[in-house]
Amino acid sequence: MRYGIVTGVSKGLGESVAKILMEAGIHVIGISRSINDSLNEIARQNNVSFHHFTCDLGDVDAIEETFGHMSSLIFSEEPSSVYLVNNAAVLDPIDKSMNLDSHGLAYHVKVNSLAPMVLTNLFLEKATEKDVPLIGATITSGAAERPVYGWSAYCSTKASINMYTKTAALEQDELKTRNKVIAFSPGVMDTQMQEKIRASNKDEFIEVDTFKGYKNKNLLKDTDAIGGVLVDILTDESSVENGKIYNVKDYF
Repeated sequence: MRYGIVTGVSKGLGESVAKILMEAGIHVIGISRSINDSLNEIARQNNVSFHHFTCDLGDVDAIEETFGHMSSLIFSEEPSSVYLVNNAAVLDPIDKSMNLDSHGLAYHVKVNSLAPMVLTNLFLEKATEKDVPLIGATITSGAAERPVYGWSAYCSTKASINMYTKTAALEQDELKTRNKVIAFSPGVMDTQMQEKIRASNKDEFIEVDTFKGYKNKNLLKDTDAIGGVLVDILTDESSVENGKIYNVKDYF
């Protein structure tokens, strides 16, 4: 029995990853603030289970409480493998760094950096204790590698995820566990986040016309196609390169 945990499961890439995992016979636990009822039907069609937990990933106490419930459910089943996909992220605040609201910035960092680290840490600890291999993946971005005007928060949090991934993987290698930690850069996808980007004010986000062009030129990838690449990487456990920052461009 295999289990997958997907954050931001209600829509976009998270929904696609959850669906494809279940179609592969993997039981899924989804975390998001809203519920996607269609995932229950997909679970039924594929004879697997789907459980949903509502959790604000900007609240560390809520994350730890939710992990306790998930952990009891997953590890009581003695799974052969566990896959964690930290997909949830926020884009706001978008603006010049000197204009950012402090509270909005703090929430952004909690959701995009702290939550994936906390969840991965907790699952690494439990997986090691139970001797069950964990493959943990966090969605990163090309913005982790270059500065983008108006995206100081987003670029910084995604860069932090890349370094966390490499560091956590180094530790697992040194400890000689069976756990692996990776990041995955999905490129530009046709999602609600892209809609939000295109609605940005050019004074706040200077590259808005470029992103409008992606849509107009039909360059946005379908989330099912991107999700399929990520699931293939995760489930080919022996081939996963611990600490690698995977990029979808290498698969299309």
